[in-house]
Amino acid sequence: MTEPAVTVIAAGVFVGILGVLIKYVGVMGLIAGYDPERVTDEEELADFIGTNALYVAVLTVSVGVLELRSSTANGEWYWLVFVIAVVAVAFRMIRGARRFESTSGQNNPN
Repeated sequence: MTEPAVTVIAAGVFVGILGVLIKYVGVMGLIAGYDPERVTDEEELADFIGTNALYVAVLTVSVGVLELRSSTANGEWYWLVFVIAVVAVAFRMIRGARRFESTSGQNNPN
């Protein structure tokens, strides 16, 4: 079980790097569906999406560590928790990102 666990940990690190790039560096192009014409507050959007990506990274690395430490017989429960948690975070990201979007397509009302 070492190889799959290392792969899961590597995926978590990769998602963590993406989260850091979005949150702290402001690489907005990494956000799916990002349209600078519609975003009203880029810094807050980057903070929100980057933070949630870091949550997913922590969840993913945690599952990888559990895979390293657990036997295969009792490993099903944390995968189920992981899937539910990632779906919940993704739903939160999709719904929450709408707060930073203008309906008119322009971020300057003048």
